[in-house]
Amino acid sequence: MPFNVWLLMFAQAFAMSATPMMMLLGGIIGAEIAPLPELATLPIASMVVGVALAVIPVSRLMQGFGRKPVFISGTLLAASSGTVAAYATSHANFALFCCSGVMLGAAGAVVQQYRFAAMEAVAPELAAKAASRVLLGGLIAAVIGPELAVLGSVLTEQAYVGAFAFLTLVSVAAAIILCFYREAKVRGRPVGEPVKVTGRPLADILSQPKIWVAIAGATLGYAMMSFVMTATPLHMHHVEHHSLADTKWVIQSHIIAMYLPSFISGILVGRIGVSKMMLIGLLAYVVTIITALLGRDLLNYWTALVLLGIGWNFLFVAGTALLPRCYSADERYKVQAFNDTFVFGSQALASLSAGWVIYQLGWQGLLLGCIPVIVVQLMLLAWWRWSKKAGLSKLC
Repeated sequence: MPFNVWLLMFAQAFAMSATPMMMLLGGIIGAEIAPLPELATLPIASMVVGVALAVIPVSRLMQGFGRKPVFISGTLLAASSGTVAAYATSHANFALFCCSGVMLGAAGAVVQQYRFAAMEAVAPELAAKAASRVLLGGLIAAVIGPELAVLGSVLTEQAYVGAFAFLTLVSVAAAIILCFYREAKVRGRPVGEPVKVTGRPLADILSQPKIWVAIAGATLGYAMMSFVMTATPLHMHHVEHHSLADTKWVIQSHIIAMYLPSFISGILVGRIGVSKMMLIGLLAYVVTIITALLGRDLLNYWTALVLLGIGWNFLFVAGTALLPRCYSADERYKVQAFNDTFVFGSQALASLSAGWVIYQLGWQGLLLGCIPVIVVQLMLLAWWRWSKKAGLSKLC
């Protein structure tokens, strides 16, 4: 793998550490300071909304100024969000705490571009491996983030304030790493020169089943993962009264399971293909639902969330690897922006609804609500397969 791929992996390890901190603490803090219990998960949802809102602006900024300055600016925005979150937590200001989530989400939209930058640094046949290498940075983040969240919560007089101070520090560390990023040269374009939007109209690109399989693999995978994960800390800690340490272990294990398969998922895509990878991911989601429905012991939560992470990895890596086969280099920014708008818009909707669903329909209702997501992806895979057999698929 080229230098940029490894650098982006280490940058992701620090930049992504902020996300599990908010995922672990956002609902718990929200339950303590939110004006209504149904709003407890709103800080987490605000982070996801921030990602969805920033996807297109981030893509436009990279198109105009290149990736490096936007990468660095994103980490500095994340550092600022940590400061805002610490202040909001210390003053029990729920609205400001949600604003910090939006800021962190906007910074997260920049982090999501790391995988595309890595794929551009390698030959097309190595794209899946490059994307999975960058995702390995999330494995490190899965260990660092929750540990710093718990450690920071006991180091300061006011609970949780120290955790967000650590969030600021890891974001600054990511900014330092990204200073060594080497801006890629695309088709002879001088570094820093704005990219002209050329290529086919977006409607033509979206007319093929293959691209919808790619988009839906990441979109539906992210939506279900976010829906269940957002509700889990709240249900475990506040409803079932599991300890914060046990809740942290479950979330930490889940995030590790999201990224640990990246050691092999890029290789598996090349060997068994995108369709089979997605089917395995969907099977993991089915077992997740069954396991979580069978009981509310710690082991049930842990097993379900680990399987949820594995399913997400297989769906996300497969969808990410398939997407570049659907556009040319001139079309990359508009297709990537469209893809991530779908992915993180659905994730935002899932996160926003998780708190309401868990209070209105309960844990069982939330889990059963995931079944249509699996059915939709199966239908899209069947549509793609039928179109190939019918000879309707063109190079998309």
